[in-house]
Amino acid sequence: MNETTRFPDVMLLAAGLGTRLRPLTGTLPKPLVPVAGVPLIERIMANARNEGAKRFIANAHYRAEQILAHFAGGLKLSREETLLGTGGGVKYALPMLHADPFFVMNTDAFWPSGSDRPMGRMLDKFAEGDAEIVLLCVHPSRATGFGRSHDFCLDPFGRVTRDYGAPVIYGGVALLGKALFEGTPEGAFSLNDLFETALERETLMGVALNAPWFHVGDPTALAETERLLAQ
Repeated sequence: MNETTRFPDVMLLAAGLGTRLRPLTGTLPKPLVPVAGVPLIERIMANARNEGAKRFIANAHYRAEQILAHFAGGLKLSREETLLGTGGGVKYALPMLHADPFFVMNTDAFWPSGSDRPMGRMLDKFAEGDAEIVLLCVHPSRATGFGRSHDFCLDPFGRVTRDYGAPVIYGGVALLGKALFEGTPEGAFSLNDLFETALERETLMGVALNAPWFHVGDPTALAETERLLAQ
């Protein structure tokens, strides 16, 4: 990506109930839960801003008014009356997204600010022309707060597979185009459905994160993340 190329829009997934982070999410939406004093969503946005992101859209449902108030109207919100899932939420917000392709970022996982610039590498991988979707991939040894062994494998050519290559975790960042949503269900569905289709087509690519990665999914993971950040 050259200096004159506009960085894609970033869609932030911020609508979930955050039940695994209770009791903290009894009074706060999960994206606003502080990690060492900084709300989760701010840490995720900082990762994107460090690479040039300027335009953000977030979906919201649970305690949406708190997210709106936090940003004082400075963040464009796609409000969901009923939860639409990760895929349905993105599809509902497509009219608000100007870029194609665009990034989708979970709001419960991040890497230390300035420690790596993987999103630029994701754009480069997408530009090679073989990818319908590019995922941020994390080697398990770099991950905090993740319970499973791995999600996928990443082969030496950057292709995401089921069982060939290095075991990796989906790092909560995806780069994809609007055309993938044609023919998808109206209402709730998961982005995982699109990932699985691309996996079958061998058009699901990945870029490895070269930094520690923190998934803040429950109070134990939050405490461990704060401990590691303080070192």
